[in-house]
Amino acid sequence: MRKRLGIISLFIILFIAFITLWNYSYYQGQEEAYIPIENNRPIPIIPSETGVFQRSEFALEYANMPVDENHQRSIKSYYNNRAFYGAPPSIPHEVESERNMGGNSCLKCHENGGYTDKFKAYAPVTPHPEMVNCRQCHVPQNTETLFKATNFEKGTIPLVGVNNALAGSPPVIPHQLQLRENCLACHAGPSAPKEIRVSHPERVNCRQCHVPNNKVTEDIGVFVRKNQN
Repeated sequence: MRKRLGIISLFIILFIAFITLWNYSYYQGQEEAYIPIENNRPIPIIPSETGVFQRSEFALEYANMPVDENHQRSIKSYYNNRAFYGAPPSIPHEVESERNMGGNSCLKCHENGGYTDKFKAYAPVTPHPEMVNCRQCHVPQNTETLFKATNFEKGTIPLVGVNNALAGSPPVIPHQLQLRENCLACHAGPSAPKEIRVSHPERVNCRQCHVPNNKVTEDIGVFVRKNQN
């Protein structure tokens, strides 16, 4: 009897030890995984992707805004407001003070967009609200200073609807991404040009389907498959 009790006690002790070790191992496995980073080594980031994710909370708001039929912007007016293709847009309205910048004035309308009673239209959204010195790049349209008309060419404007790799495939991005990290600024909401207004602003991972058109391709001539024999 005493021998049988000893065997049962040993079995119970081993069972408890097994449960304890398994429980410890299980909870150790629940710790967050991490990648050790060497000292003085830069942390990799994707700056050209960050803007659109930071603005993604407004995606559905842009989708639900009514289209302003009377003040819609078009591609033509979009580029007419620029000195040349790729240039910052000029300021098409009066500016209260030459020293007004960023959050004190411009960003009140252009940070998140929306309808402005003063101009009876929707304000375009800036793709880079963190750059508050707006007048460093953006200037008024009309000026009486030393600027004179020239024969400067504005350059070739990307065509809409012809920059798809295949019929039905997502269009490529025909411009650089620097200072244009927030895709929703130009492609979503009632202030977006109607020709490039996206129908799915809630899909905020734009670069999952759209890629920049910055690759130089060369004609390889007639492709001939080599004989496999």
